[in-house]
Amino acid sequence: MNGIVYRNRLKQSMIPSLRKLGYRRVFHCANDPKRTSKTNTALMKQLRGWNKPPLPKSLKVTRTNESFASPTISTPPPQEDYFCKLQPLSPADTQEERLLVKSIAWPQTPPLSGSFSLDKSSDPRGSNFVILPKDGGQRWHVGDQIKVWIKMKDFLGNPKKTGGDFMIARLHNPVLRAGVTGKIVDHLNGSYTAVFPLLWNGSAEVEVTLIHTSEAITVLRSIIEHPDRVMFDSQFRRGRTVELSKCNICLPPTKEPICNFTDVKTGDPWFCYKPKKLGCNTRITHYLHKYTPKFGRYVKLFQSGINMKVSIPHSGTASVKVLPPVKGVTKSPNISQPGFYYHGVWRTLSGPPVHRFNTPTAVSQCLQNKQLFLYGDSTVRQWYDYLTSTIKDLKPVNIDGELRVGPFMATDHKRNTTVVYRIHGIPLQHTLPPIRVAKVHYIANELDSLEGGANTVVVIGVWAHFGLFPIRFYVRRMQSIRKAVIRLLDRAPDTMVVIRTSNFRILSPSVAWVNSDFHTMERDKILRAVFKGVNVRWVDALEMTASHYLEQELHPKLPIIKNMINVLLSFICPGRLS
Repeated sequence: MNGIVYRNRLKQSMIPSLRKLGYRRVFHCANDPKRTSKTNTALMKQLRGWNKPPLPKSLKVTRTNESFASPTISTPPPQEDYFCKLQPLSPADTQEERLLVKSIAWPQTPPLSGSFSLDKSSDPRGSNFVILPKDGGQRWHVGDQIKVWIKMKDFLGNPKKTGGDFMIARLHNPVLRAGVTGKIVDHLNGSYTAVFPLLWNGSAEVEVTLIHTSEAITVLRSIIEHPDRVMFDSQFRRGRTVELSKCNICLPPTKEPICNFTDVKTGDPWFCYKPKKLGCNTRITHYLHKYTPKFGRYVKLFQSGINMKVSIPHSGTASVKVLPPVKGVTKSPNISQPGFYYHGVWRTLSGPPVHRFNTPTAVSQCLQNKQLFLYGDSTVRQWYDYLTSTIKDLKPVNIDGELRVGPFMATDHKRNTTVVYRIHGIPLQHTLPPIRVAKVHYIANELDSLEGGANTVVVIGVWAHFGLFPIRFYVRRMQSIRKAVIRLLDRAPDTMVVIRTSNFRILSPSVAWVNSDFHTMERDKILRAVFKGVNVRWVDALEMTASHYLEQELHPKLPIIKNMINVLLSFICPGRLS
């Protein structure tokens, strides 16, 4: 048997069989013990995770909640599927999880082989779009819809024959500071259609941007189920003894015992390798250790200005002239967009009108006698920062918060207003200085502690720290929060709950690895589906950033934040005149 045949049999036959039997050993057999093979040795090193002795049986595990009940130590079982094996759900939650994951299915994308070449991947600059003429060659009026035909080509100039490219489209007028997104349909043959409603008089210019090629989507879909793309550290301390240990939502199997910090109420998982000397209950901090980039040779699919976040050129004209609506003709196009910008102001196309709260007095009067609780990541903290900087009488209260994560509180005693911000529970991709874990609470547990009522407003925004983890992990976090929201509304139906959605951002190869816009889009769909039918309001940050003339950033600029706050305050004070 030659070396190639031997190694193929080892990988294709022996290893799978051993896995099914639950064993983790690999044996290298040779007739002559003096003979060695560099290629076989390299293969054995690659499979070193299977070359370790069986791990001892697990000890009894008890979970700890965020109030630091003492956890016991466990050693992971030898099964391969222990790595990121989540807790069992109820039959109803299991069925919902399956349907949610199925709901974000993406069109089939090209498989990538070892001989991958960029030449046959989508080339945005070599592709083009064309505005389709109106039926009968008539002129465009407000209330019409226009269609744009997009045809993708590869870097050799050949038309693409498959779909799966991820792109966004915008119709805008820079002078009027007007903008609305387009709805894109993938025809699965290399062509796409973008549909826009015409909402203002004057010029309307089409802009189509390729975010990721279909080939890049193949890579992004393959890496999302690998949580080891990032690792976290925790500090354990007792007296003068300090130890650091690696942590994550799940940990690769090793001989090391594991501290289980899974929350007893929400079921949110978190694990750390047990320190050598200290006990599990001595953990005091949390912070990001490092990212582990693994794009490898496929990094060429994530090049800014070449095939990632690149505008697709137009063929012919890129704009249309829009005339006022035809008198006596009422048009009700099937508009899927929630709103649009006009003169830089967000106007809703569905739901209650958005009022403008342009003065600190208008903002503070709307929040009079209100308790506003802001839960989420730093994109929600932006709202706290905006309100505390706008309302001068909203004074901070020292509740021993930390610089980036809080908790923060501000009160206006004159108008009986309280605003609180608290970051969501781990995972949190924060680097040094470390975060004290005692300050980090899961949102579901915080909601269960609220009394609620007509003067209570809750804002939730959870997405930016979850792009590195398997989608089921985000599904379960949202299910947990939804259950807490429903419990809150059951005991206090007058409580107002507002959901802030995700938004896209500036991309580079490293950012795409950490939190690609594609993964953001998937989680945005999950968020909307989980809370469908629940009595919550929505601030559609995804549409509000994608429609705006400013560049899409993780933390939107002040003009966009101001519009978001206007939407929030319009929910709270719907009778307020603009």
